[in-house]
Amino acid sequence: MESIGVLMACPMNSYLERELEKRFNLLRFWTVPEKSTFLATHKNSIRAVVGNASAGADAELIEALPKLEIVASFSVGLDKVDLAKCKEKGIRVTNTPDVLTEDVADLAIGLMLAVLRKLCESDRYVRSGKWKKGDYMLTTKFTGKKVGIIGLGRIGMAVAKRAEAFSCPISYYSRTEKPEIKYKYYPSVVGLAANCDILVVACPLTEETRHIINREVIDALGPKGVLINVGRGPHVDEPELVSALVERRLGAAGLDVFEHEPEVPEELFGLDNVVLLPHVGSGTVETRQAMADLVIGNLEAHFLKKPLLTPVV
Repeated sequence: MESIGVLMACPMNSYLERELEKRFNLLRFWTVPEKSTFLATHKNSIRAVVGNASAGADAELIEALPKLEIVASFSVGLDKVDLAKCKEKGIRVTNTPDVLTEDVADLAIGLMLAVLRKLCESDRYVRSGKWKKGDYMLTTKFTGKKVGIIGLGRIGMAVAKRAEAFSCPISYYSRTEKPEIKYKYYPSVVGLAANCDILVVACPLTEETRHIINREVIDALGPKGVLINVGRGPHVDEPELVSALVERRLGAAGLDVFEHEPEVPEELFGLDNVVLLPHVGSGTVETRQAMADLVIGNLEAHFLKKPLLTPVV
């Protein structure tokens, strides 16, 4: 398989890079200054693309690679892959589900605690020496808060189970009600937001879910409500979120993702009612290695004509 060209869209994981290089002819797209010339030169040798949540395979890239057979994404979300174009051309697509579920759910709970108990602010309070001048302010209890979840898939369910351990009543919104689930279902996001203390975004990014968190939803959540986003940045209308946090129309937010990563609205930096993370939901050594192993396993399976481990297309 050493002659098979694998195009890696952007830097994502050193272990994955090393393992791909051992097995394939690895081409690092981000190091190439003249991308169109590069693609024209290598179009007949590139048979696979490896992408992630930042860069994948859009229609233009797919059209430029006539020998492309598979896109293996180092992520669960596939919003950076043109799935319709892949289906049209018979290109297989895989992702890395399940292995990152626990980490992302853990982080969602961590963000809830960090926001309500002001963990980051408390840390800075101690480091700055302010504790010597007086005790820190009282914060807000997490146990028993009503948690609403948008998207009750693998990650949403894992968040729900963890929140239940904190005696939190769970409700959810999804495209359709899940009769086998005991949690209360709301047929609209606005209805869910109006009836919870903490609203968690954990759904895939599609055209339907882009800006699913808009001004109406934020206002329904209200000045005591908390928004947690461990989905994708474009799930949220970011200017509306910023103004709501600045004006305190929304109580607080915990954000692992942003609309134009790695750009983050500077207005958020001075606020004490938001916790900001650099898209690290699955960012543990253990999970990233498991994700890398899935990417490699899918590529090897494809080129050895075996069943894919986690097929999407």
